Amino acid sequence: MKVVDSIEKYAENQSCALTIGTFDGVHIGHRKIIKRLVKTAKKNNCLAVVLTFFPHPRMVLQADLKVQLIDTLDEKQKILEELGVDILVIHPFSKAFSRQTAHHFIRNILVQAFHINHLIIGYDHRFGRNREATVEDLIQAGETYDFEVHQIEAQEIEEVNVSSTKIRNALALGNIQKATQYLSRPYSLFGKVVEGKKIGRTIGFPTANLSIAEDYKLVPADGVYFIKTIFEANEYFGMMNIGFRPTVEGIRRSYEVHLFAFNSNLYEENLTIIFLQQIRKEQKFDTLEDLKKQLEIDKAHCQNLIR
Repeated sequence: MKVVDSIEKYAENQSCALTIGTFDGVHIGHRKIIKRLVKTAKKNNCLAVVLTFFPHPRMVLQADLKVQLIDTLDEKQKILEELGVDILVIHPFSKAFSRQTAHHFIRNILVQAFHINHLIIGYDHRFGRNREATVEDLIQAGETYDFEVHQIEAQEIEEVNVSSTKIRNALALGNIQKATQYLSRPYSLFGKVVEGKKIGRTIGFPTANLSIAEDYKLVPADGVYFIKTIFEANEYFGMMNIGFRPTVEGIRRSYEVHLFAFNSNLYEENLTIIFLQQIRKEQKFDTLEDLKKQLEIDKAHCQNLIR
């Protein structure tokens, strides 16, 4: 899959089937649209192109609101490539871009820049300044500019009963199983292992402390999780604590991973943590010994879940 970082840099002369959206999470509803896109492109011997935006439009239009996203750009790219997309265009979203009229968007972008033959959209798609244009406007424009609009019917999307908002809400509650169901894949976090205070190793639970570069990436609710990771082609199970470490008077949110039967040095390594289940909420214990006892219980619980 080719990745292009603006509409202006899209330079394909071949016609395309195109879909447009933020596709945060690329959940099972989004997958219906992408699969239709790829199928339509193959049938009509044209390119399957996705136009998405970064920053997320809400980050720009609601700048006072801290927007948390399900996927980083790298994660989104990987999923779209696996689904068979030929070209991903990530256009920088701005207030100026949001103010263009629907007519300008259709003529200058869809027709002149992308040379579209087919446009695949959801049943409730709106676009242009103030979201003024509807699916019916697109269909009329298609008749004028000779492209076909494929609308995903409401029942096709609604039958999966999922949205990015529902996934964010599930993760905010620590409901990993529900988020996994909606995404049709496990939720994950990617980060670099940095040096911590090494308190865990004093009680027999050494941890890898993750630093997550993308501050917009949604982190599940504070608590202890059953997780797994892949390191040097080997799969390791473990548990992860997300939170403020109240037992040791922590002052900032941390992400600590303890892997079972693992002895290698992970400092400066990059890890992808795959969430499998929340074990419990974060708790404050009176002593480190009390914490150790609970961690032993947590570990036994997680090991019983390994399949």
